[in-house]
Amino acid sequence: MKKLKVLFRIVFGRTAFVVLFLLFQIGFLFSCFRWLSNYLVYIYGGTVLVTALVVIYILNEKSNPSFKLAWVIPVLVIPVFGTFLYLFVQLQIGTKWINRRLKDVGEESAPYLAQHSEAAARLREVSRDKANLAAYLKSYGGFPVCQNTSVEYFPLGDAMFPELKRQLKEAKNFIFMEYFIIERGKMWGEILEILEEKAAQGVEVRVMYDGMCCMMLLPYHYPQTLEKKGIRSKMFSPIKPTLSTHQNNRDHRKICVIDGHTAFTGGINLADEYINAVERFGHWKDTAVMLKGEGAQSFTMMFLQMWNITERQKENYGKYICPKDSCAQFLKKSVCPELGFVIPYGDSPLDGENVGERVYMDIINQAKDYVHIMTPYLILDNEMVTALTYAAKRGIDTVMIMPHIPDKKYAYLLARSYYPELIEAGVNIYEYTPGFVHAKVVVADDESAVVGTINLDFRSLYLHFECAVFIHKNPSVQKIEEDFQATLKKCELVTLEDCRRYPFLPKFTGRMLRLIAPLM
Repeated sequence: MKKLKVLFRIVFGRTAFVVLFLLFQIGFLFSCFRWLSNYLVYIYGGTVLVTALVVIYILNEKSNPSFKLAWVIPVLVIPVFGTFLYLFVQLQIGTKWINRRLKDVGEESAPYLAQHSEAAARLREVSRDKANLAAYLKSYGGFPVCQNTSVEYFPLGDAMFPELKRQLKEAKNFIFMEYFIIERGKMWGEILEILEEKAAQGVEVRVMYDGMCCMMLLPYHYPQTLEKKGIRSKMFSPIKPTLSTHQNNRDHRKICVIDGHTAFTGGINLADEYINAVERFGHWKDTAVMLKGEGAQSFTMMFLQMWNITERQKENYGKYICPKDSCAQFLKKSVCPELGFVIPYGDSPLDGENVGERVYMDIINQAKDYVHIMTPYLILDNEMVTALTYAAKRGIDTVMIMPHIPDKKYAYLLARSYYPELIEAGVNIYEYTPGFVHAKVVVADDESAVVGTINLDFRSLYLHFECAVFIHKNPSVQKIEEDFQATLKKCELVTLEDCRRYPFLPKFTGRMLRLIAPLM
């Protein structure tokens, strides 16, 4: 009976309507193509000319070659439909509007993300290479390097969850939460109970989640449910039954900020599998960090920037700044050189700057002894393949941990298609045999690490809104490496012989999927 109710809800619910309406629009576009094809005899020359112009335009675009190839193929193979679809995508105004709003709120919040000259100067004394990376992140991401910030690393969602609840209960002024996934269950139920209590005490609580949740996980009007509990809430880019490219740009961030002095980020969403309260794809390996001190302010601004995309009234950003003296009380002393440096940063798919990929590439290219990576997905462009293979070829211990039990079969098949060329170059690839790795971690040389939401795939690197924190010369870097080594003991090395023995059909499928990898 329960299964019948679920089926009834799916068939007659909003999700089915959205899917059917999208299919109708795709069918309409294809009908237009079929109608135009009847006249190809008369307009063949014009079609060839338009197709050639579109291909020339695509090749001269400022974008990744893999995306160019993904568009050139349909434009050349099915000229009229491919060209029509490309023009339809390029003429979308939704993405342009969002990008314009992001620039506006970025300018409004910029004074609260100013670079402290002493932090930048000290980092330059410690490491010129990392100072150059920091300068890039400030110039092209808008986020400063921070000192006086402690970092606590959590090797599992199970370990993070109790601390997150404890910190939420301590909130006195505000709680901001921004997540890709919220699903009703044990984790969200216990958090929601705390949020209701804090809202009743006068604490300002805001919750924002990605609009994909309304497809299957939450009712479409769930924000109104939270509003009745005293929690300000909204969906980012709700899924609508219209063909639009901006719906491809999801908010994949995971951010929780408490009173401006404490912030959480990492791969952990607010659903039960992330804390292993339920089992999906075996044991769920995920990671997170908690920042206390000056670095939390960057996450406050990051949240407010996304929140205010759809707001008409200007935000009072200064209201949410934690005074320096108040931030200092959460540390051992007001100036903490032993805590090193942190740079929380966000990445937008609309500004033409691939910040997330640039940071990863910088760490890989600057590594002197080792670079160790945990990622759930491996869908790479040529630049990343070159960086990883070159690191291995120049003697850097380059190791990757991947899931053994995938959550998406197509993504796993795609990842396997990259294994042979990486392994041949000397990259060691391990699979986490107990289950699924959802962690997004890069650590190098016992000095630097990144923990955040950014996967090694096209969606994270090019299409989604993401966030992470770059950590340098902080004690947490050693903890991250220790966790990597502990996780490695539960993994199985993938060899070239394993790749050769892999069945032909899934191997061929993975190779074919690489044609459309930038769209996956």
